[in-house]
Amino acid sequence: MIVPRRQLLAIAGAAFSTGLAPRRGWAAAPTATERLLAALAAPYASVPPMPPVAEEDALLALGYVGPTSDGGWTEMHHVALQAVRRAFPRLRTVYVESMPYSADATRLLREFVAEGAQLVLTGADYGDFLTDVAARAPETAFMQCDGRPLRGNVSWYYIAHWYVSYVIGVAAGLLSRDGKLGFIASFPLPSAYAGANATLLGARSVNPDATMQVISINAWFDPQAAIQAANALADKGCDFLFGIMDEAGYLHVAQERGLWAAMWNKDIRQFGPDAYVASVVLDFTQFYLAQVRARLAGTWRPVPQLLMMGHGVDRDPWGQRVPQAVRDRADAVRARIMGGWSPFNGPIHDQHGQLRVAEGVTMNDLELYDWNWAVDGVSGLP
Repeated sequence: MIVPRRQLLAIAGAAFSTGLAPRRGWAAAPTATERLLAALAAPYASVPPMPPVAEEDALLALGYVGPTSDGGWTEMHHVALQAVRRAFPRLRTVYVESMPYSADATRLLREFVAEGAQLVLTGADYGDFLTDVAARAPETAFMQCDGRPLRGNVSWYYIAHWYVSYVIGVAAGLLSRDGKLGFIASFPLPSAYAGANATLLGARSVNPDATMQVISINAWFDPQAAIQAANALADKGCDFLFGIMDEAGYLHVAQERGLWAAMWNKDIRQFGPDAYVASVVLDFTQFYLAQVRARLAGTWRPVPQLLMMGHGVDRDPWGQRVPQAVRDRADAVRARIMGGWSPFNGPIHDQHGQLRVAEGVTMNDLELYDWNWAVDGVSGLP
């Protein structure tokens, strides 16, 4: 569908007014990514916004994928919820930990609606359950992290972690002795592809011979499996470990075996201070506050959002043993990305040698969000 530019700008403006997109100043034109997201939302531009709700009458409900004590993904969402509670003290909130991927998810989401929730936020992979419930609850706004469905009352959000992973990859390429990197993945999902691919591309920008071996453990939170995978990668010669886990299992291995490791979700260097390089750090606070504010004001619309580097996702301070020269080189790349440069430029070949991104072409953020093929040099992903 071709969407008129004026309509795209109007939708993007709705996103800015609800805090769905980071602004560099009200006079700034929408970025390419903001225009892509506005185009996705265009079919729902004519849907009337939901009526405003008084703070004392509102209920925010959350379905978490794990326990709030996981030390990672769910904890960071829960930190944002605590900020919402402080900012809106009369707002009622309810949440469910480790919401199952089964019919029980449907039941729990229905209970949220029955209790009067005007806004429901969930973790990843609840798509079918969420859309089924949302279809019967048009007065409730639903948002899924790392989701895909869009409806008149359903949207999604995620973090553009691939840029941070690329920066960490630059450090990995400089720190690794032989350029053998290892990656512990949960499942072979786009988030794992994007993390492994971006890290290797960053490493190859400084070491063209670098490779990435991936092991998927089929779990987001399984310390024992992550430790086993990390030891297997170390046994294969990998001296830099990265991953997309909700705990510190492989950081312990790196500390014990004298390797380097980069992590996810938050700063957890205390579990391996000598091995620690950096983390992909998440901050959903401003996004959560903006969603609640928009829903209360009656301005919420189903505009998807990618939280960009510096606006919801970034790296934390470098580990204590990372040399200054490595820090400076990686930070110079980060500064270029923050200035608008993208490192995901062709030519890029996949692991089978097929050209996927032609020379002169840059992958956009929706393509990076849906990345489902491994770049040349990555092994272990389908």
